[in-house]
Amino acid sequence: MFRKILIANRGEIACRIQRTAKRLGVETVAVYSDADANALHVRLADEALGIGPAPAKESYLRGAAIIAAARRAGAQAVHPGYGFLSENAEFAEQCTQAGLVFIGPPATAIRAMGSKSAAKALMHKASVPLVPGYHGPDQAPEVLQQAADDIGYPVLIKASAGGGGKGMRRVDRAADFAAALASCRREAAASFGNEQVLIEKYLLQPRHIEIQIFADSHGNALHLFERDCSVQRRHQKVLEEAPAPGMDAARRAKMGAAALAAARAVGYVGAGTVEFIVEPGGSFYFMEMNTRLQVEHPVTEMITGLDLVEWQLRVACGEALPLRQDQLSIHGHAIEARIYAEDPARDFLPATGRLVHLLTPLPSASLRIDAGVEQGDEITPYYDPMIAKLVAWGETREAARVRLAQALQDFQIVGLSNNLQFLSRLIATPAFASADLDTTLIEREHARLFGSAPAVPDEMLAIAALRIIGQDYQAARRGAGAAVWRSSDSWRLNAPAERRLYFRVLGQGPAEEPDRVVTVSATAAGFQMQFAGATLQASCSVTENGTLRVTLNKRTFDANAVIQGARCEVFAHGEHFSFEHADPLAHVGVEAIAAGGVRALMPGRVVALLVRPGTRVAKGEPLLILEAMKMEQSLCAPADGECVAFNVAVGEQVTEGAELIEFKLDPVPGLDAGSSSGAPAA
Repeated sequence: MFRKILIANRGEIACRIQRTAKRLGVETVAVYSDADANALHVRLADEALGIGPAPAKESYLRGAAIIAAARRAGAQAVHPGYGFLSENAEFAEQCTQAGLVFIGPPATAIRAMGSKSAAKALMHKASVPLVPGYHGPDQAPEVLQQAADDIGYPVLIKASAGGGGKGMRRVDRAADFAAALASCRREAAASFGNEQVLIEKYLLQPRHIEIQIFADSHGNALHLFERDCSVQRRHQKVLEEAPAPGMDAARRAKMGAAALAAARAVGYVGAGTVEFIVEPGGSFYFMEMNTRLQVEHPVTEMITGLDLVEWQLRVACGEALPLRQDQLSIHGHAIEARIYAEDPARDFLPATGRLVHLLTPLPSASLRIDAGVEQGDEITPYYDPMIAKLVAWGETREAARVRLAQALQDFQIVGLSNNLQFLSRLIATPAFASADLDTTLIEREHARLFGSAPAVPDEMLAIAALRIIGQDYQAARRGAGAAVWRSSDSWRLNAPAERRLYFRVLGQGPAEEPDRVVTVSATAAGFQMQFAGATLQASCSVTENGTLRVTLNKRTFDANAVIQGARCEVFAHGEHFSFEHADPLAHVGVEAIAAGGVRALMPGRVVALLVRPGTRVAKGEPLLILEAMKMEQSLCAPADGECVAFNVAVGEQVTEGAELIEFKLDPVPGLDAGSSSGAPAA
């Protein structure tokens, strides 16, 4: 076994590798960018070395800097994790030339599968079924357009060197092809340094099923069954599970054989995943091979009881695979949910910020949490915004689903937008609960997933009020002056104490509830709280772990309420509501201003200006393209009007909320139109 390895990655995968290495007695060396100097994977490593500025292309994508760090630390091997340089054949070769073991497949295999077009040709020779499409070298736009027309719409444009849903566009009409191709190429070039694409027939309502394979340098190869990754948004996986629901032994064997044929066709060694698209009738087609460990590998580990990272290390050391195919078996069912810093209500825009509060459920043999962050850490705009992976296991699929549902309810995040509530709604949908899976599930369940926010119970407001009053009492105790004025028992000179708290309910969607008022009066046993048409008797104490022990009308339960500025985040009964504690005098005399400016919805880089200043545009017409975390977002005209001026240039990095475009609204009868000033984001 290796004495010391360098992990050429960050986040939860770096922490995951460190856990296995520590168990095996292997020292780990972390590398980090300036943005990650205090990251969890750095804190957990035996040794850590800086490799450059925050942007990935200046740090984690600099193979020479990583190899220099490995040699300086005396590492024997480099584990690339996934993403970054994990599927870079040149980096694998450079490691070998530097006398380092690359913990992954040979560079020849990476290169063969790195080009989706070349991989399709290889799979055709190996008799692996392929989706109808164009994988040719001629990348002229007119050639690609003609290929799409011949295949028949809808088609999928895919970056040939891509993965992870980047550089991918569905096109439903010939008229939309040119714009989609240009956007796909820009994203592919930014993400992979290669703008070459392929065109494939877009299969309607397919499933996405992948086979985990492993091979060693002694000629042995096997598969560790399948994972269903059909639940996706924007071609990126949201939920993964193993085994695939409805998979029978015969089809499993057939797909496993096809995956092993794909691996043998390129002389594969190590861990890899062969991904298939599966039609409703059961026909399956090769999509691509990921020559690395996958994000979703924990579900395979949970149903097999194996550590795939340990297998990677042993195979890289030259050992044979520890088991044969007939020694492998499936036990139970596992489901993984990816917890991201993103806003599902705003088309899953990535979010950035500090994890002010992070409370996870208690891990166990049936519940696994893979995270690369802790409370207080920051999600930056430079890398993938994953917070954690939550994996639940059960004897049956339903048992795993119920356990995951409870764990999602127990997971608490404050400080930035996240998809926890979306995931809870998603696994509760009838389609997911009944395993009616395909890649359109989120679209099919749109009404349930993105419907109106639930009404806020009075007791949630009561918890927020108790938390704010408690904070005010603590401040009073710290104050100066005579004891009677510092008293926290609500004593008043000539009248009973009464206080009104004004709350604005912050919803997950665009609509928000109107302001709510809670009138609080002190009583001998605590407080009396009056709402519109209801009264609650309330009291509260703080438990040893810092949560609140709340009693409302003689019913006692635990809750949590986190104050961040004017916001109060309340967690109780598996629900989460956000409130803004509003000062009713703060905005007296201020009126809303109708404005049409366009602001940045997230930090990012301007990649294209789509119209000329002075151009008249219609509502919804794209004006500018912003790239963040390797994903493009088109910012559109908020209404009919004129694009007066751009306040930014192509290539400029902008912050969230920055005004990008000066926009003049068309006049509305009875109202004056004007240029934007302090306008909301469009």
